[in-house]
Amino acid sequence: MVDSASLPLAARKRGSGVKMVYDILRDEILDLKLPPGSPIDEVQLAERFHMSRTPIREALVRLAGDGLIETLPNRSTMVLNFDFINLGPFFEALVLMYRVTTRLAAQNHRPSDLAVIRIHHEEYAAAVNARDAMLMIATNAAFHAAISEAGRNPYFTGLFRKLLDEGRRILRLYYQSYDEQFPQRFVEEHAELIAAIVARDVDRADHLGKAHAEQIVAQVQKLFSRSGGLDLEF
Repeated sequence: MVDSASLPLAARKRGSGVKMVYDILRDEILDLKLPPGSPIDEVQLAERFHMSRTPIREALVRLAGDGLIETLPNRSTMVLNFDFINLGPFFEALVLMYRVTTRLAAQNHRPSDLAVIRIHHEEYAAAVNARDAMLMIATNAAFHAAISEAGRNPYFTGLFRKLLDEGRRILRLYYQSYDEQFPQRFVEEHAELIAAIVARDVDRADHLGKAHAEQIVAQVQKLFSRSGGLDLEF
């Protein structure tokens, strides 16, 4: 398979270079390969991706729009640090979306939805067994997005996907805090969510969604408290 980053500019479709740079840098930021506070240098990126600085700048503008990088007064660019001030509102929104999407899935799901949810559940369980944190984050997001889809409310689904995406850096820290000794209860909690959805037990689905989200929040808060909220090690 050819690495698109190594292709000369002429070999790429118009605009594809911007998207490629954006996608790669976005994943690296969200996966903490580029930690908060990391400098972003246009010249180095142009050399890395074998292209002019114009598409690099366009990709960086998109990343800034996503709230992942920022340009400082001295015009240097860096990966945005964690917004500790707004973690509280983020957690509140996340817990609410876990609750409402699981509740609606119990109320509105169709048989075909259950098949998709179970597939993602099995993928997540395999990721836990493999102790693959990055795969756990991806399969966890897919699992909960599938539950949200089963709820038949596209507005909630859109918001939940956005929160799950924004929370990838936080989840990376969350899983990292277990030193890759991931508790099996993560898989068991997902199985309980599925059981409540299958039974159309709306109240239990709501309760389990809330408890599942709150234990994630508690673990992250413990991690930030232990680190003082600053100078996290990666």
